[in-house]
Amino acid sequence: MPGMHRDRLKPSEKEKHHERFSFIFRIAAAALFNGYVIGFAKGRIFTGNSKLVCVPVLNCYSCPGALGSCPIGALQAVLGGPKHNFSFYVLGTLMLFGTVLGRLICGFLCPFGLIQDLLHKIPTKKIKVPKKADKPLRYLKYLILLIFVVLLPIFATNAFGVGDPFFCKYICPAGTLEGGIFLLLKNEYLRELAGALFNWKVGLLVFFLAGSVFINRFFCRYFCPLGAVYALFNKFSLYRLEIDHDSCIGCKRCEKVCPMEVDVLKSPNSAECIRCGKCKAACPTESIRAGFIK
Repeated sequence: MPGMHRDRLKPSEKEKHHERFSFIFRIAAAALFNGYVIGFAKGRIFTGNSKLVCVPVLNCYSCPGALGSCPIGALQAVLGGPKHNFSFYVLGTLMLFGTVLGRLICGFLCPFGLIQDLLHKIPTKKIKVPKKADKPLRYLKYLILLIFVVLLPIFATNAFGVGDPFFCKYICPAGTLEGGIFLLLKNEYLRELAGALFNWKVGLLVFFLAGSVFINRFFCRYFCPLGAVYALFNKFSLYRLEIDHDSCIGCKRCEKVCPMEVDVLKSPNSAECIRCGKCKAACPTESIRAGFIK
């Protein structure tokens, strides 16, 4: 069974400053990606030309405020089309952001990541998942990417040869929160149409949100297919972490504050690192560098 623990580390002034900067930056990013304020007021989806552009984060196309498209949704839409084409535009977008930033996008730009971080601040005992369970569970996001994002839209098709966007339709909590709930609140006819599928999605949303209270970055850690894509680039992305082992005193404070429980000293550019910068801010000897390191 997972153990229960409390983090007793007192944050330094540097950590508090980093936390404030990170929060403001991520709020600004969420506002930028969802800047169509009138959509929230009227319950309408923005349909302007910017919707042809993919944002780099998990941000639902159906969110009333969304100004761009979600790359996972866009990829499924093309793969599930009658011709089952591969979207080189979406792949190129993901490769560009992945190669330059890696999972920095997860740590600094993703609105759903911000929601998880805020939920984890709720003062309650936290769950420490044993390594024997944690390690295999982290591969779930890759399976979800392969099965629900790629294979099912291509092969599980209707009579017209069209596949559903399976991840968006059956799993994505960001879509339920940003799109489904907001649209239903403002549109009575949609509330009348909501049935078992919507109830399933709300149940999953509650599961992911509740899990985030007890396990840091619960959805990112185990389930996010977009995080799985960026994880593939982490080890060779231009934005990197570097440890100065000569000045490091081995206190492991960096690992204690890491929301993804990465072995920072051994694998600073692990596929699981979301480049949130907490380790760097917590290091008492400034032995961690982060940036576009040569």
